[in-house]
Amino acid sequence: MAMRLATEYVKTCLQLTEAEMAMFIQMFVDQQVTLQVKILDNGSQEVVLLDDAGQEIVLSFELHYDTYVCLGSCRIRNKTLVNLMRKAVSTFKGSATVHRIYETYIMVYEYERGSVVRIVESKDGLERVIYEHKDTLGLLESLFRKDEVEQEIERIKSQVNNLLDLRNDIRELAVREQIDERLGKLTHQLFVLEA
Repeated sequence: MAMRLATEYVKTCLQLTEAEMAMFIQMFVDQQVTLQVKILDNGSQEVVLLDDAGQEIVLSFELHYDTYVCLGSCRIRNKTLVNLMRKAVSTFKGSATVHRIYETYIMVYEYERGSVVRIVESKDGLERVIYEHKDTLGLLESLFRKDEVEQEIERIKSQVNNLLDLRNDIRELAVREQIDERLGKLTHQLFVLEA
């Protein structure tokens, strides 16, 4: 099994309430991660995580109204910190593009609302999709709600009824033949749509 060299959070977006911000910090404290929290003048916060090698990982949380928003990137080598960041993105329904870097390839994970939606292997400039979330239920619901065909069938049935009424009222043979020809085409369309 290949050994991971680093994990890079290329694009990360976490939006936390004040209570969630405390939970976020506590998650790292519970795992005995050395960290510092700096509160800035405008209420924003910087969470500085220290790994075993003394490397600092700085996560800046800008205060927007009542929400702390972290937009940024970082590179993590410490396995505990990697797992905690993954857990944080999942727990707090974050979005992120994560590169798990190995010696000969990179695995790219895309998170939306805390769930992995896509995994791609990038090797020698080529990309191969390993996993892609498909919202099957949502797709089926949207197909179920589509009723264009039913509307077209009703429109054609209405035309057929109008033409039949017209055919019954008209005595001229040439006009009746034109109506019959049009009725034949509409009947064929109905057959195709109802099939």
